[in-house]
Amino acid sequence: MITNNQIAETFEQIADLLEFQGANAFRIRAYRNGARSVRDLADPIAGLMQDPEVDLTKLPGIGKDLAAKCRELVEHGTIAMLEELLREIPVSVLSLLRIPGLGPKKAAVLHRELGIDNLEQLAEACQSGTVRKLKGFGAKTEEQILKGMAIAEAAGQRIYWARADEIAQRLRSFLSSCEAVRQLELAGSYRRGKETVGDLDVLVDSSNVNEVMDRFQQFEDVADVIQRGDTKMSVRLRSGLQVDLRVVPTASFGAALQYFTGSKEHNVLVRGRAKELGLRVNEYGVYRAGENGEAVGPSIAGSTEEDVYRAIKLPWIAPELREARKELQWAEQGELPTLITAEDLIGDLHMHTTATDGAASIEEMIAAARQRGLRYVAITDHSRRVTMANGLDPKRLRSQWQQIDKLRASIPDDFVVLKGIECDILEDGTMDLPDDVLEEADWVIASVHYGQNQSRERITERIVSALENPHVDVIAHPTGRLINRREPYQVDLEAVMRVAKQHGKILELNANPARLDLNDVHCAAAKAMGIPIVISSDAHSVEGLDVLRYGVLQARRAGLTRHDVANTRGWPELKKIMGHPHAKQQ
Repeated sequence: MITNNQIAETFEQIADLLEFQGANAFRIRAYRNGARSVRDLADPIAGLMQDPEVDLTKLPGIGKDLAAKCRELVEHGTIAMLEELLREIPVSVLSLLRIPGLGPKKAAVLHRELGIDNLEQLAEACQSGTVRKLKGFGAKTEEQILKGMAIAEAAGQRIYWARADEIAQRLRSFLSSCEAVRQLELAGSYRRGKETVGDLDVLVDSSNVNEVMDRFQQFEDVADVIQRGDTKMSVRLRSGLQVDLRVVPTASFGAALQYFTGSKEHNVLVRGRAKELGLRVNEYGVYRAGENGEAVGPSIAGSTEEDVYRAIKLPWIAPELREARKELQWAEQGELPTLITAEDLIGDLHMHTTATDGAASIEEMIAAARQRGLRYVAITDHSRRVTMANGLDPKRLRSQWQQIDKLRASIPDDFVVLKGIECDILEDGTMDLPDDVLEEADWVIASVHYGQNQSRERITERIVSALENPHVDVIAHPTGRLINRREPYQVDLEAVMRVAKQHGKILELNANPARLDLNDVHCAAAKAMGIPIVISSDAHSVEGLDVLRYGVLQARRAGLTRHDVANTRGWPELKKIMGHPHAKQQ
C-alpha cells in the first residue's frame, strides 16, 4: 500500500521537476503545499480512498487536481505526469537539487548551459572553473557548491530515522504475520536511534529459514533481491534502501541482536571486557576463551541481550547509548541513566498557527495537544522579520494574545495556554520585536533564520546577545542545521552554553526530523553544564505535534533523563527554573 510519505515525496519530486523546467510558480507551490499536507495527515490516504464518504478535496492543500493524482498513485503506483517529466529530464539531475542553496533554477542553468546531469560532472565543472563563467554564478558559488557536495552525497545514501521507522513498522507487521517467526527485532543504527539510517537490519528467530525468507521477498516494497544465502538475505526496496534479514536460532537471538545493533565501537569495548574476563563474545553467543582466545565449549549466554551483558558482569545497556562514549563506565559504576520517555513530556513550547505559516488555528492546536495528554502549550508564531511566513508585528501579536486571553476562560484549569512568540535575532544582533512587547509574553523563543552565512564570531555574538535579553527564555534550533540539506551555521556553542548557564536560560532540542537540533553530543554537553533542554515540536499543523517522540529519541542518545528536560515539569515548576520572573500566566 502506498504510504503518505511516498505520496508526499512524489509531489515534492514533481514540484522540483516543474521548477527545473521553469513552470508556473503557483502550480509548483500547489504541489509543495500538497506534499506537506499529505505528510502531516494522521490517516493514510490509501485508506481514506476506500471510504466513499471521504472527499479528498476537503483535505487542506488538496484540490481537485492533486486529489486525482493521489488516486492515480495509489491505484497504479505511479503518475503519468511524473513519468512524462522524467522522460524530459534525466533523473540524475535530481541529485543536483540536494546541494544546499543550489535550487532547481540554478540546476536548470547548469544542465542547459553546461550539459551537467550529475554530481560528478558538476564537481568537475566547479574544479575547472567553468561554473563561475555562467551569469549569476561566480567563484564563491563554485566554492559553496563544492562544500555542499558531501551533503548531497549523504542525502542520497541515508534517510531520516522517522522515514526509516515508517518502513520498519510496516516491515515488522508484515513479517510478524509469518507463523515461522518466533521473535523479530530491528537492529543497527535504526535501533540505536541515529538521526539518519543507511540501511535496515532485521533479525528473526526461527527454525524455518526458507519460510521466513519467502515471506520477506513478498514485502510489497521489495524491488529486487541482492542475495539470498543460508541465513542471510538482502533486498533493495523501491526507495533504494537496502534491508538485510538474518535468521538465527533462539539460543543465539540475544547475542545476534547485541552484535548487529552495534555500534562497532561499542562492540569493541564489549569484546575487550569479555577478553579480560576470559570470555569471547560474538554474534552466536558468549563462550569461554581458550589459550589463543578462541571460543571453547558450549555457549554460556546468548538467548537474550540481558544474558550477554550479565555474562560480562554488566547490566543491560539501552541501545541509544551504545556509541562507545561513557556507557560502559556508567554501567560498571551503576550509574546508567534512566532515560527519558515520550510519556514524560507534558508540555510543548514551540508551535505555529494560521496566523503565520501554520495549517491549524489556535483552538485546533490546543484541542490536539489536550487530546495527546499534554498539560500546557505555548503558541509561538513567527515575528515580523520572517516575511515569507507572514510574521507578526507588535499590533498583530498583541491581537493574538488578546484572543488567547479570551480562550483561556473556556479552557479547563488543568490545561495552560501560554502567550508566546518565536522572535528572530536580527543580523545586527537586536531582537525583531521591542522589549516592551516581549515583556508581555509568557514565553519568548529567540532564533536565527537570516544571516546564517555570517562569521562564527558574529553569529555567536547575536545568540549571546539574545540570551542576555531578560525577556528571552530559550534559543530555538541553536545550530540552524537541516539534516542532509543544510550544514549548521558557524557558532561557538561552548560560549553560547556558558552564557545560557550564567543567565539561567534554556536550549531547545527541536524534534522536527529534519532538524533534531541540538544534536545528541551537544545535548549531552548541555546536561554536563546543568543547562535544561526543552524538547519542542515546532509543529506547523495538528499532526506536527507527533514529532515530539523523535526529539525524545535524540535526547535518549544524549543520556538525558526526565530531570534534564524542562517540559517534563508542570508550568508552575518550570517557571521556577527560568532565569527571570517571567510570565503572567499562572
